[in-house]
Amino acid sequence: MSWSDLFFPGNPAKREEIIRRNQELLELMKNNFRATNQLIEVLDKHLGLSFSPIELNNKATIKENCEVMIQRMHEIQAEVKKIDEKLKEKLEPDLYEKLKTLSPSVKDFKEIQSILSGSLGALSFVSVTVLCYLIKSGRIFANVISTCAKVCAGFFSSLALGVLFMGVDMMIQAILGALERDQLDQALEEYKKALVEFRPASVQFQDRINKVEVRIEIMQELGY
Repeated sequence: MSWSDLFFPGNPAKREEIIRRNQELLELMKNNFRATNQLIEVLDKHLGLSFSPIELNNKATIKENCEVMIQRMHEIQAEVKKIDEKLKEKLEPDLYEKLKTLSPSVKDFKEIQSILSGSLGALSFVSVTVLCYLIKSGRIFANVISTCAKVCAGFFSSLALGVLFMGVDMMIQAILGALERDQLDQALEEYKKALVEFRPASVQFQDRINKVEVRIEIMQELGY
């Protein structure tokens, strides 16, 4: 009896759908790790932090990989919180609000740079820009962490990412070997719910990191 007959009798569309959802989940995770490492590079270069990159482990489970990203993002959030507290302490409320809303003028940038250089090191316009985006991105960072945590709680969290590189039949065996036939619809529904939240949170997170990098490139081209 083929795996298709065993797990998807009369319904090959479900087989293709669960493979597609697995592949999408994998791509989102790979892109999230890449975006996190891009953020780490920016933080280390422009704010003098010293985070090491994170690596997606194809032999580890989805849950274990998610936990790696969650831990690093929590560490980044902790550093951002420390910086934010210093900003609130050092800056006048109106200037802090401009920084927080990404609306400071060139004059404001210079004033912020002058005020913060003593307590946060020698800051360039680029460094101040990074600070702006970090503060503004708090909710986005929290969202991607929250959705990663939900993925960890799903039934598929015990799957090793390497499973997704196997042949189709082997993949289905590994994914559904512990499931009864009547659980297939439930499994597909869990994937759907996870991706409904994970997809937009991941895309928003990746977009925000890309915007930071583009803004930095523009400022460097202008000589800041």
